[in-house]
Amino acid sequence: MSHNIAVTLIISLCVLGPSIVFIASSFASIQALGRNPSASPKIFTAMIIALAFTEALAFVALLVAFQLLSKGTP
Repeated sequence: MSHNIAVTLIISLCVLGPSIVFIASSFASIQALGRNPSASPKIFTAMIIALAFTEALAFVALLVAFQLLSKGTP
């Protein structure tokens, strides 16, 4: 497998993985808000923290993938 194909797969996984986590946590928090609207401040805070960590994970993974891509073919 060439270096560029491997890095392309890594980049696609770096985008796909956190996107799935983002969708799942958003869906779960919306369901929780639907069940118990009075707990919205606690749910909203936890949701924002979880989504921020998910975005940070995606950002770091993409930085690593782009660093691998900039190395060129070994």
